[in-house]
Amino acid sequence: MEKANAAVEQGMISTYSELIELDKKHFLHPTSPIKQQQEKGATFIFDKGEGIYLKDIHGNKVIDGLSSLWNVNIGHGREELGKAAMEQMARLGFSSCFATFSHEPAIRLAAKIAELTPEGLNTIFFTSGGSESNDTAFKLVRHYWKIKGKPEKKKIISRKRSYHGVAMGATSATGLKPFRDFTTSLAPDFYYVESTGAALRSFIELEGAETIAAFISEPIQGTGGVHLPPQNYFKEVREICDEYDILFIADEVITGFGRTGTYFGIEQFGVIPDLMSVAKGITSGYAPLGGVILSEKIHQDLIEKTEGLFMHGYTYSGHPVSCAVALKNIDIIERESLVENSRVMGEEMLKGFKWLQQEHSIVGEVRALGLMGAIEIVKNKQTAQRFDKPISPLIVEESMKNGLIHRGVIYEGADTLIFAPPLVITKEEIHKMINILDKALTAVEKQLELE
Repeated sequence: MEKANAAVEQGMISTYSELIELDKKHFLHPTSPIKQQQEKGATFIFDKGEGIYLKDIHGNKVIDGLSSLWNVNIGHGREELGKAAMEQMARLGFSSCFATFSHEPAIRLAAKIAELTPEGLNTIFFTSGGSESNDTAFKLVRHYWKIKGKPEKKKIISRKRSYHGVAMGATSATGLKPFRDFTTSLAPDFYYVESTGAALRSFIELEGAETIAAFISEPIQGTGGVHLPPQNYFKEVREICDEYDILFIADEVITGFGRTGTYFGIEQFGVIPDLMSVAKGITSGYAPLGGVILSEKIHQDLIEKTEGLFMHGYTYSGHPVSCAVALKNIDIIERESLVENSRVMGEEMLKGFKWLQQEHSIVGEVRALGLMGAIEIVKNKQTAQRFDKPISPLIVEESMKNGLIHRGVIYEGADTLIFAPPLVITKEEIHKMINILDKALTAVEKQLELE
């Protein structure tokens, strides 16, 4: 028996070593440190997921404290989604939606989303993911103004510290400079303003409303550090956009499908945008899918004024398997009341953050809305002074040692821990997450004392 176990263990080691070398040689990872990959190999090679947990090929179990990429809303290992995909593949794996061809999963999903969205947002154009959704939104608003006889309205305004994806238009709209610095030539006509109504109004008056197509914003800035908007900010934005005849795009790629404790993040702020970009939680990451949801007015204008072909579409727009998965995903969100669980567990998570704030000298401001939260790391709580070098990466590393994955944001002087666990998380699991963070913060504080 011992020999058999040893052989199995040796086989696992050989497989792991092989995978590490193949990963280094053949797999260029997205948004990853290339040199670290080459020197140390993959941090984890995951093999299985269940609920809020991920397991690697060695059987190590960790809490997925960011829902992988803000998207595994219903948790890992949901067999119902696999069955939905299998049944749809067996029936119709793919057919094009070009040339007015259609199929039932896309039609049913479009109708279901129209039931869920704020009033008047009734029509969806499907994409493969968030970057495509935002690029589509930018093309749509520019096309819209063109057919309305105002082709000069083409500028897109976004907020500083915003994140809108990595396709060319989405990169150009992103208000985090390191993402834009990756390439040498950005798309034209993208601009960034501070997060105040006054800043937006001032920019519009400077540039001329007749040149501006749309303003885009995340309801809560996610990748930039989970920043909640100033009080009444979106009501001001909506009024300004209406006053100057500018379209308002809500980027709901992260905040959609229950993340903030409402179906869509913008609902928290009592306004209705003209367009919404969605992805991630629409399938909980089980299949690639995104979309742009249009107001009834925009849709009707497109119907009346577009001549010939609508010249925009992706091969996988309305992919039948992805749409079938999305329908089952939404069914689970509703059946298990996960939007409400997000609200309640988000309050519990914030309580935990506030307890950490009391217990640890390096924890500054804490914030959360639904299951989307952040902890600021500071050297001095009274002045909010930062450390000379970011401390968040050290805390993230300690958390991983203790079984929790989350992210540190250090863009442009930030030093912030961010969290977005799956919406299925329980009170007990929230407490487990907070206890791991407590250990990680304690370990890093001891390191700082020794320096």
